Amino acid sequence: MTDDRRTLGTALLLGLIVVAATAAAPLATARPAHEIPVSPATGDLSTPAADGWESVPAADVPLTSAPSSVPNADDTTVERVHVQAARGDGTLYLRLQWADATRDRNATSPAAFADQVAVQFPANASSRPPIAMGGPGNMVNVWYWSADAGTQELLAGGVGSTTAFDQPAVNTEASYDDGTWSVVYARSVDASGDNRTTITDDGDLDVAFAVWNGSNGERAGQKSVSEWHYFPFGEGPQGPPYEALLWSVAGVAIVAVVGVTAFGVHRARGGME
Repeated sequence: MTDDRRTLGTALLLGLIVVAATAAAPLATARPAHEIPVSPATGDLSTPAADGWESVPAADVPLTSAPSSVPNADDTTVERVHVQAARGDGTLYLRLQWADATRDRNATSPAAFADQVAVQFPANASSRPPIAMGGPGNMVNVWYWSADAGTQELLAGGVGSTTAFDQPAVNTEASYDDGTWSVVYARSVDASGDNRTTITDDGDLDVAFAVWNGSNGERAGQKSVSEWHYFPFGEGPQGPPYEALLWSVAGVAIVAVVGVTAFGVHRARGGME
């Protein structure tokens, strides 16, 4: 084997080593893009400022204007919500955080609206309902919080069909600090009732989110909403979405650059001989 061939082979081998080193860790921790990780709860997480939230991984869920026929439906301002989930001592905790420059707590006139947030689950987790408040034969269970009216647990089977549970199983605590709302939902895993979402010990549970900015006139169908995401209640990979793919592409690019460079050096030396 000539020196040039040895150089080319060594360069390509080094490139492959770089690929393995950079891609191995992300591949071991990668998770699907729509998965929101669920961690064991460390202590009581029922308040937004509880210390245990610092160790709970999060997902930034993109939001967009809800498809709706109400006036100004596409005029919304909240673009993402920061979601954390933890489960322990028979309770599921969710903390939702989003940026909002104004703290809108009172709907005191027809022109004033309060900030609001909602979490939506399939009432029957065996199938995925239509994203827009479910359908007549495939309903959704909604955990709703409003800055002026507090908490409600709702059932819906399509737009405009919401009814409130007589005895809600969900509790909330909210805070507003430095332009950010933080709302914590807490529900007993064992809470039962007709058309109430069952939280199982395994499998995936679909979930979606909605946020209203009151100072922007957002209410009813004028809101920011997500696509369906899911909580993985069981064994499964965790880690940042897309990371494995991006690192793998980067690794392939490194190999290509090293290979082309080595080949260019080989040709240049050949031309001088």
